[in-house]
Amino acid sequence: MAKVAKRRDRYVIDFYDHQGKRRWQTLPAGTTLKAAKEKLQEVTAAVGRGSYVSPKAVPEFQTIAQDWLALKRADVRASTLQSYEGHMKHLTALERLRVDRITVKTIEVWIADSRDAGMTLATLRKVLKTLGAVLRYAVRHRHIVENPLSSIERPKGQGEVVEDALHVLKRDQIERFIAATEQAEFKMLFYLAVMSGARQGELLGLQWPDVLWTSNQIKIQRTFNHGAWYEPKTKSSRRQIDLGPKVMTALKKWKLACPKSELDLMFPGPKGKPLQHSNMLRLHFHPALTAAGLPRVRFHDLRHSYASLLIDQGETVVYIQKQLGHSKPTETLNIYSHLMEKHRPEAAAKLENGIVVAEW
Repeated sequence: MAKVAKRRDRYVIDFYDHQGKRRWQTLPAGTTLKAAKEKLQEVTAAVGRGSYVSPKAVPEFQTIAQDWLALKRADVRASTLQSYEGHMKHLTALERLRVDRITVKTIEVWIADSRDAGMTLATLRKVLKTLGAVLRYAVRHRHIVENPLSSIERPKGQGEVVEDALHVLKRDQIERFIAATEQAEFKMLFYLAVMSGARQGELLGLQWPDVLWTSNQIKIQRTFNHGAWYEPKTKSSRRQIDLGPKVMTALKKWKLACPKSELDLMFPGPKGKPLQHSNMLRLHFHPALTAAGLPRVRFHDLRHSYASLLIDQGETVVYIQKQLGHSKPTETLNIYSHLMEKHRPEAAAKLENGIVVAEW
């Protein structure tokens, strides 16, 4: 029978767990009889639900996190796993805490400390998303009864930009960059990146049958990232990208010069294997930027530059969305709305010219 006893001036709750094993739990000094009875009720309710876990058996957060990472390792891309591991480095303050000791207040204090230390809102939200996944894993495995993150008021921005900063190359900068690229293979790779907006992994995964010569398109149906092949992440990522006639002519010339490979790769590396992105960036991409006198932008910024060029020439958001492989037009708008024209007096003049009213 469950009861509250007092031993050496401290209350102890005495009960049987759901396996019929007798348990004792000594409560902290200063605990009142009322609080002890409430704790006993809480514990017996957990026993009744079959969710009681002995405090001594509850693992530390770092153990739960490693178990969760091991589970995800088989399900996600290497790049995604690296992101999760990076998020864990921001959670070192929680590592040695028993997972049942992580409360709403614990997380709120961590959020405040992280923001005071200069963590951006974008990073904070990503880390919290990973933390929530780890805590949900702990709930599923009955290490804790509920996820404390579900009661947290998520941090809001005050004018901060959540997305990573965009660095867009102008037309003359693109011309200098391509001209400064020495080897034909990388000149074609960088030119196609700018003129297609394809992601780095999509470009490295291209095979020559992916070129649709009659319709002037390339077909995206796989990616190569961190040494492994993947299917496109979403249905919208699997797409056909329109190319101009000059790009198609350049591709025809490169096909004649391209080294043969067993996989029929458009951009084969040594021994016919796919290019390793780290070597490509270190040996060719960054040196070409330096030679052109340009800032050290990311390869992904070539994709942003492509989107910027389409916006400048007045293409619709839906067309840009389809070309980039975004799932919805709103995704495109969220990233690039600040590049779109905000001041167009000619549009207002055109509007009023279409409506005839009497003179005032």
